[in-house]
Amino acid sequence: MLRRMTNTPPESLPPTFPPAPPAAQHWRLDPQLVYVNHGSFGACPREVLAAQDQWRARMEADAVSFFTQHLFGMLDRSRTALASVMGGRPEDYVFCRNATTAIATILDNVARGHGLADNKPLGPGDELLALDHEYTACVNNLQRVAERTGTQVVTATMPIERDGGPLIDEDQIVDALLAAVTAKTRVCLLSHITSASGAVLPVARIVRELDSRSVVTIVDGAHGPGAVEMDIETLGCAYYTSNCHKWLCSPKGSALLWVRPDLQPGFRPLVLSNHAQPNAQPPLAARPRSRFQMEFDYTGTDDYTAAGAIADAVEVMPKIAGCDWPGIVERNRALVLEARDAICAKLGAEAPYADELIGPLATIPLPILPEPQREQHLARPTYFHDALQDELLTRHRIQVPIIRSHSPGKEWNGRRYVRISAQLYNCLEQYEYLAEALVEELAREFQG
Repeated sequence: MLRRMTNTPPESLPPTFPPAPPAAQHWRLDPQLVYVNHGSFGACPREVLAAQDQWRARMEADAVSFFTQHLFGMLDRSRTALASVMGGRPEDYVFCRNATTAIATILDNVARGHGLADNKPLGPGDELLALDHEYTACVNNLQRVAERTGTQVVTATMPIERDGGPLIDEDQIVDALLAAVTAKTRVCLLSHITSASGAVLPVARIVRELDSRSVVTIVDGAHGPGAVEMDIETLGCAYYTSNCHKWLCSPKGSALLWVRPDLQPGFRPLVLSNHAQPNAQPPLAARPRSRFQMEFDYTGTDDYTAAGAIADAVEVMPKIAGCDWPGIVERNRALVLEARDAICAKLGAEAPYADELIGPLATIPLPILPEPQREQHLARPTYFHDALQDELLTRHRIQVPIIRSHSPGKEWNGRRYVRISAQLYNCLEQYEYLAEALVEELAREFQG
């Protein structure tokens, strides 16, 4: 009989339960939870949610005026804020509900030849390249386009297993990706920071290499702005998207889509609404505005206030931190490096990636579970990807992801990783508490 699982807090917290730092008061996070998983869904400060509520109240007070007058100025304000953090021109940014929607939109355009070196639609014989650490939802959309066009998805293996060897550096990652490029490769889907490993990829270098081979790069920057310092134009990619609700800490449902200026003509959203006709006259409040902006700014009745509050998040976060955005990026990176080293020392583990590949995320290898205990572990119920995550939550009140590693097409090899995130509401004591909890739970698992 399956054990009944619950996320209900225990009646009393462990005596070693660490208090959150003062900055945590700006978030609505459960104070009885050690939340070191900002990377999964982000977390939005109270002040930013209040700003979104104000935008929503304006919409509900007079929806007609909001959608014909106020919407466009609200979105332009967020465009300007994004450019202040990411570089580039404000007018080159549009908005989607999430990065997966943006990736699907890009792929739909690319499938008909948009942005490709010869402008020919994708078809049989063509190859679409991705690392095996790309986000599953994005790969699903890549596979769907492949099925529709008769193309083939080629997967390159991301280095992750160190096993006592040298730290994995950017040369090894670049070499692994380029080794999978052939004369048939036309498109590459590339993460700025991979979700599975937390490694910051050398995007600009990879894009240059792929450009020289006439391969168009789509960058999934779900972890990007607010996580690392960047200049969108120097990356050199054709398309870039990011979930602003992650490291910029905007409300959920706010993602950006950046398209290189020369590729904006003819780039269309998945949904065409009222302003999609070639000769459509935009509302007075939307003039002047490119067709690229016009079609994406309004794709039908929806709640666009999350995108509007991106500007508020860009403004609020430095006030909470007491420093500018580069200071936030460096603070979070320094904390995650310190936390990674502390957990590695406690577990006797080796960090897989060189420090220059680390941003606000890091993965730490866990001991390989022996074969007999592995079968028992796989039989345990879980709300997540691995039952260890459930135990850390229910026994210790820690929210952190456990990632399983295995070769495609093969059974799980027993290797797992814990992926930590660092945000302003975190402190080193929380990761030290996590390290102790891991030691305790791993001992239980190995005993069987």
